[in-house]
Amino acid sequence: MATYEPINLIEKFGKFSDHWAPRVIAEMNDYQFKLVKLCGNFVWHDHKDTDEVFIVLSGNMQIEFRDGAVNVAVGEMFVIRRGIEHRTRADSECHTLLIEPRGVTNTGNAGGELTAPSDVWI
Repeated sequence: MATYEPINLIEKFGKFSDHWAPRVIAEMNDYQFKLVKLCGNFVWHDHKDTDEVFIVLSGNMQIEFRDGAVNVAVGEMFVIRRGIEHRTRADSECHTLLIEPRGVTNTGNAGGELTAPSDVWI
Protein backbone atom coordinates (compact mmCIF):
# COMPACT_ATOMS: atom_id res chain seq x y z
CA MET A 1 0.00 0.00 0.00
CA ALA A 2 1.34 3.43 -0.93
CA THR A 3 1.92 6.11 1.69
CA TYR A 4 1.14 9.74 1.02
CA GLU A 5 2.92 12.49 2.92
CA PRO A 6 2.80 16.26 2.40
CA ILE A 7 6.06 18.15 2.03
CA ASN A 8 6.71 20.21 5.16
CA LEU A 9 8.41 23.42 4.03
CA ILE A 10 9.48 24.45 7.54
CA GLU A 11 11.17 21.09 8.08
CA LYS A 12 12.91 21.32 4.69
CA PHE A 13 14.19 24.86 5.37
CA GLY A 14 15.68 23.53 8.61
CA LYS A 15 17.88 21.09 6.67
CA PHE A 16 20.20 23.72 5.17
CA SER A 17 21.66 27.08 6.12
CA ASP A 18 23.55 28.41 3.10
CA HIS A 19 22.24 31.32 1.08
CA TRP A 20 21.73 31.43 -2.70
CA ALA A 21 21.85 27.62 -3.00
CA PRO A 22 18.46 26.29 -4.19
CA ARG A 23 17.30 22.92 -2.87
CA VAL A 24 14.78 20.86 -4.83
CA ILE A 25 11.80 19.56 -2.87
CA ALA A 26 9.50 18.36 -5.67
CA GLU A 27 9.03 18.08 -9.42
CA MET A 28 5.96 18.49 -11.58
CA ASN A 29 6.49 17.46 -15.18
CA ASP A 30 9.78 19.20 -16.09
CA TYR A 31 9.47 21.90 -13.42
CA GLN A 32 11.19 21.91 -10.06
CA PHE A 33 10.03 23.47 -6.80
CA LYS A 34 13.09 24.79 -4.97
CA LEU A 35 13.57 26.33 -1.54
CA VAL A 36 16.09 29.16 -1.38
CA LYS A 37 17.40 31.27 1.49
CA LEU A 38 18.38 34.76 0.36
CA CYS A 39 20.51 37.28 2.22
CA GLY A 40 22.54 40.14 0.78
CA ASN A 41 22.97 40.80 -2.94
CA PHE A 42 23.00 38.21 -5.71
CA VAL A 43 24.67 38.68 -9.11
CA TRP A 44 23.19 40.36 -12.17
CA HIS A 45 22.06 37.62 -14.55
CA ASP A 46 19.28 36.41 -16.82
CA HIS A 47 17.81 33.14 -18.00
CA LYS A 48 17.60 33.16 -21.80
CA ASP A 49 15.24 30.19 -22.12
CA THR A 50 12.85 30.33 -19.17
CA ASP A 51 10.75 32.44 -16.86
CA GLU A 52 11.18 31.93 -13.12
CA VAL A 53 8.78 32.43 -10.23
CA PHE A 54 9.65 33.60 -6.70
CA ILE A 55 7.09 33.12 -3.90
CA VAL A 56 8.11 34.71 -0.58
CA LEU A 57 7.36 32.49 2.42
CA SER A 58 9.12 34.58 5.09
CA GLY A 59 10.97 37.87 5.06
CA ASN A 60 11.09 40.33 2.21
CA MET A 61 13.09 40.46 -1.01
CA GLN A 62 13.74 42.89 -3.80
CA ILE A 63 14.17 42.06 -7.45
CA GLU A 64 16.19 44.73 -9.22
CA PHE A 65 16.07 45.37 -12.94
CA ARG A 66 18.22 47.74 -14.97
CA ASP A 67 15.22 50.11 -15.17
CA GLY A 68 13.57 49.65 -11.76
CA ALA A 69 12.83 47.24 -8.93
CA VAL A 70 10.00 45.41 -7.20
CA ASN A 71 9.62 44.52 -3.51
CA VAL A 72 8.10 41.11 -2.83
CA ALA A 73 6.77 40.48 0.70
CA VAL A 74 5.44 37.42 2.55
CA GLY A 75 2.54 35.88 0.67
CA GLU A 76 3.46 37.58 -2.61
CA MET A 77 4.96 36.19 -5.80
CA PHE A 78 6.65 37.61 -8.86
CA VAL A 79 7.34 36.15 -12.30
CA ILE A 80 10.58 37.18 -13.98
CA ARG A 81 10.25 36.78 -17.72
CA ARG A 82 12.90 34.96 -19.71
CA GLY A 83 15.79 37.05 -20.94
CA ILE A 84 15.22 39.92 -18.46
CA GLU A 85 18.41 40.82 -16.59
CA HIS A 86 17.82 40.98 -12.86
CA ARG A 87 19.42 40.74 -9.43
CA THR A 88 17.71 39.47 -6.29
CA ARG A 89 18.57 40.86 -2.87
CA ALA A 90 17.38 40.68 0.71
CA ASP A 91 18.45 42.97 3.56
CA SER A 92 17.86 40.14 6.04
CA GLU A 93 17.27 36.42 5.52
CA CYS A 94 14.30 35.71 3.26
CA HIS A 95 12.86 32.26 2.52
CA THR A 96 11.43 31.73 -0.95
CA LEU A 97 9.92 29.02 -3.09
CA LEU A 98 11.39 29.14 -6.59
CA ILE A 99 9.68 27.43 -9.52
CA GLU A 100 11.62 26.84 -12.74
CA PRO A 101 12.48 24.05 -15.19
CA ARG A 102 14.82 21.25 -14.16
CA GLY A 103 18.52 22.01 -14.71
CA VAL A 104 18.42 25.82 -14.56
CA THR A 105 21.64 27.32 -13.18
CA ASN A 106 20.91 29.92 -10.50
CA THR A 107 23.32 32.49 -12.00
CA GLY A 108 22.30 31.93 -15.63
CA ASN A 109 25.38 32.47 -17.81
CA ALA A 110 26.91 35.00 -15.38
CA GLY A 111 28.77 32.32 -13.40
CA GLY A 112 30.85 33.28 -10.38
CA GLU A 113 31.25 32.20 -6.79
CA LEU A 114 27.49 32.18 -6.10
CA THR A 115 26.80 29.56 -8.77
CA ALA A 116 25.20 26.62 -6.98
CA PRO A 117 24.99 23.03 -8.21
CA SER A 118 21.73 22.23 -9.97
CA ASP A 119 19.30 19.49 -8.93
CA VAL A 120 20.33 19.23 -5.26
CA TRP A 121 17.46 17.52 -3.41
CA ILE A 122 16.59 17.71 0.28
